[in-house]
Amino acid sequence: MTAHPPGPGRPGGPPWQRWLTAPPRAARLPWPTSGAVLFVQMVGTQFAAHNQPDRIQLDPFARVLLVLGPLLLLLRHRHPPQVAVAVAAVVLLYLGAGYPYGPVFLSVVVGAFSAVATGHRRAAWSAMGLLWSGQLLVGHWLYRWLPPGDDGPTEWASDAAMAAWAVAVLAVAELVRIRRESLARERAAQEEAERRRADEERLRIARELHDVLAHSISVINVQAGVGLALLDTDPDQARTALTTIKAASKEALGEVRQVLDTLRAPGAAPRAPAPGLDRLPELADQAGRAGLAVTTHTQGTPAPLPPGADLAAFRIVQEALTNIVRHSGSRTARVLLRYSPDLLELRVDDDGPATGEGSGGGNGLVGMRERAAAFGGTVEAGPRPGGGFRVTARLPLTDKETP
Repeated sequence: MTAHPPGPGRPGGPPWQRWLTAPPRAARLPWPTSGAVLFVQMVGTQFAAHNQPDRIQLDPFARVLLVLGPLLLLLRHRHPPQVAVAVAAVVLLYLGAGYPYGPVFLSVVVGAFSAVATGHRRAAWSAMGLLWSGQLLVGHWLYRWLPPGDDGPTEWASDAAMAAWAVAVLAVAELVRIRRESLARERAAQEEAERRRADEERLRIARELHDVLAHSISVINVQAGVGLALLDTDPDQARTALTTIKAASKEALGEVRQVLDTLRAPGAAPRAPAPGLDRLPELADQAGRAGLAVTTHTQGTPAPLPPGADLAAFRIVQEALTNIVRHSGSRTARVLLRYSPDLLELRVDDDGPATGEGSGGGNGLVGMRERAAAFGGTVEAGPRPGGGFRVTARLPLTDKETP
C-alpha cells in the first residue's frame, strides 16, 4: 500500500504523534480539571454521607447528578454563562432531593470562576443567586413536601453563611479576573513596545542608508558627468573623476555593509566605528572631489557629544553638503561648529543660487530634523538674507536621547 503524504494542515507521522501535534477538538476540552472535580465530588460525597444519616442516601439518580455537573464543566470555555447557570441548577436539584451535603458545591465554584474570568459576571452572580434563593425556598417552604420526610426548616444562620460563601467565591473570582486582565495588558504593552522598537530600528537603518547612499551617489553622479565631459578632451581629469567614483563607491559599500551587519546581528559590535565629527576633513575631501570646496571653522572649546549624537551631527553635515551638491549652483560651502557650555551649533552655508528642485528639499531635511529631535535638538533650514541657503542644527551636549 502506498503511503499518501500528509496534506496541508495535516501533520504526518504515527497516529500518536499526529494526535499530539493536532489533537481532535474533543481533546482540547478541559478534561483534567473537570475530571478532578468529578473525583472530588464522588469520593468526597461518599465520605460525607456517612456522617449525615438524616439525609437521603446516595442512589443512582444522586450519582447521575454528581456526574452531570463535571460533565457540564467541559463546556465552560465555550459557553461560560450557560454552564454556570446550568451547574447551579443541577446542584440545586441535588440539594432539593435531600441528598447529603458535601463537595457538590465545587462544580458551582468552578463554573462561577470561569464565567467571571471570561467577563460574564452577571451570569456568575445569577448562578449564585439562583442557588441561594432556591436553597432558601427549599429550606423554609418546600421542605414540607420534599425528602427527607422528617426534615425541618433550615436555620437562618446557615443561610447567611451560604450567602457569605457565595460572595467570597465571587470576590476571589473577580480578583483573579482583574489579575488576568492586568497581565494581558502588560503583555500587550510589552508587545507594542517591542513593535515600536522594531519600527524605530527600521527607521534608523533606513535613515542611515539614505544618508550614506544619497551623499555617495551624489558624488558619483557629479564625477561621472565630469568624466564623460572630459573623456576625449582631458583623459587625465577623466581618470581623476573615475578614481573619485571608485573611492566614493568603496566607502559607500563599506558603510552600507556596516549598517546591514547591525541588522543581521542585533546587539553585535560593528566592525568599524561609526563616523563622527572627527571625520569632517574626510567629508570635506569627498565634497571637494565632487567639485564643492568646503571650509570648516570651530568656535569655542570642543566638547564630546553624547553617544549617538556625534553620528547624528556628522550625518546632518553630510546631508547638508549633499543637498548643496545636488540642488545648489554654489561651488563653495562653509561649515561652522560653535561650542557653548551645554550646546553645539552646526551651521552649513552656501551662496546659491538654487537649481533643480531647490536646496534643502525632499526627505533629507526631514531626516536631519528627526536625527536632531532624537537627541533633544533642532534643525532649521532656509534661505540666507544675503542669498544662498543655510542649515542650522543645535544639539545639546548632555544626553537627552528620546526613548
